[in-house]
Amino acid sequence: MYPEIKTILYATDLGDHMRPVFRFALGIAKKHDARITMLHVAEPLGSGVLAAIDIYMPDVTVKEVVRDGMQKALVDMQRRLDAFCEDELKQNPEDRQLVSEVTVVSGRPAEIITKQADELKADLIVVGTHTDPRVSAFLLGSTARKVTQLSKIPVLVVPVYE
Repeated sequence: MYPEIKTILYATDLGDHMRPVFRFALGIAKKHDARITMLHVAEPLGSGVLAAIDIYMPDVTVKEVVRDGMQKALVDMQRRLDAFCEDELKQNPEDRQLVSEVTVVSGRPAEIITKQADELKADLIVVGTHTDPRVSAFLLGSTARKVTQLSKIPVLVVPVYE
C-alpha cells in the first residue's frame, strides 16, 4: 500500500523564495486531494537583544518590550502571510479549498514545525531551503536540517536557488 497524503504542513520563513516552495506544496495537495496548513514561526529574541533592551531602556521592563514587540510582529507576519496566500490563490480560486489554515506563532522554528505537524497529524512537511550555487549542494539550511532530524514524518526540502 502506498502512503496517503491528506494533510501537508507548509512551513515558510516569509522570504522572497516562498512562492516556488508554496507552489510545490500546492501541486502535491492537488494530486493527493490534501489540505495545506501554512505556518510561519517567528524566532524569539536572542539574549544579546534582550540585554541591549535592558541597558538602553531601563525604565521599562524587558518582558513588556518583548511581549508587545513580539505581539506586533506576529500580527504583521500574519497579515503578510494572509496577503501572500490571497495573492497566490487569486489566479485559481478553486485552489483556496486546499489551504485550510494560515498560522503564525512564536518559538524555535524546527521544534514548533515538528510539534505542529504532530498536532495536525500531518502526513508531510514541506520546507524550502536557500541554496547558493557557489556553495556545496550538500548543505541544507539550519531549520530545514533540524526539521529533518526531529520529524517523525517525511519532510520534503525544496531547494531554492538565489
